[in-house]
Amino acid sequence: CKIPRVKTVENKVEQVSVPWAREGSGFTLLFEAFSMLLIEQEMPVNKVGKVIGVYPNRIWNIFNYWLGIAYCGADHSDISTLGIDETSSKKGHDYITVAVDMKTSRVVHATEGKGADTITKIADYLETKGTQRQNIKQVCIDLSPSFISGVESEFSNAQIVFDRYHVKALLNKSMDDLRKQELKNHLMLKGQKYLFLKNDKNMTASQKTQRDMSLEALPRLGAAYRLKILFDDFWSIKSPQEAQGFLAYWCDMVKEAMIPQFEKFADTVIKHWKGITNYSKYHISNGILEGINSKIQLAKARARGYRNKNNFISMIYFIAAKLKFKYPLYSA
Repeated sequence: CKIPRVKTVENKVEQVSVPWAREGSGFTLLFEAFSMLLIEQEMPVNKVGKVIGVYPNRIWNIFNYWLGIAYCGADHSDISTLGIDETSSKKGHDYITVAVDMKTSRVVHATEGKGADTITKIADYLETKGTQRQNIKQVCIDLSPSFISGVESEFSNAQIVFDRYHVKALLNKSMDDLRKQELKNHLMLKGQKYLFLKNDKNMTASQKTQRDMSLEALPRLGAAYRLKILFDDFWSIKSPQEAQGFLAYWCDMVKEAMIPQFEKFADTVIKHWKGITNYSKYHISNGILEGINSKIQLAKARARGYRNKNNFISMIYFIAAKLKFKYPLYSA
């Protein structure tokens, strides 16, 4: 449709505003709504462009416009508990740091990188939305030194809680490092990596038998495995005092066992003592972020990656920020 132009009383020529299209779009509102509907149905933006015969960048413009309105209108005030983790934007070492409101399980902000400056950007954004730095009471993060320094600097009132899944990952690494060392003298351990890392419920009867035979044949490996299983009891303790006592007892057992790989892990526990034992007090973890990250990585795989990081961040908000969109409902 050719929209007429008119001359205003100030002698300026302007295009007439129409109720069925927004200024500068080039598309009707229903066309834009239909494009957003296809994206909501998990169709990659580039595929949407091919299906409806429009260059993908124009669909990205539509997407980012409505996403921007929804994100700017989101209520991110009165947040007290954050979970912060990084996700990869593409192969290599390109990362996006994502902050989640742990009470509502929604992404509140995402920014490029994974250094201490990302925490500053998150704090600055939250202040623009009414959440002051001092109002953040708990922050759940991994054991990254940059995250730790960033949180201590920007959220000085917050208690750091180290994510249980990252702590368990370090313990599993210690277990596997010991297996690799034992493998040099015992070839029977070849290909048995996951026998010592999986939970019993995820193993077949034959796998359990094979694992138990290896643990019985190699006492040092058996002692390490018992320590690994015992450590899991820590996560179910609700009393902070009991949790600290248990952890101290466990670290003493590691010293007595004299297994270097586990002694290294115990040193890490002692170094990050408060953040780990805080789990028993607040019982928060980044399991929510792991679920969100799975959705993000699935969307990235469907789109075969995102060259533009801003588009990737917009898609993260679309998937996990629980935004309310105001574009017209499309009806065929």
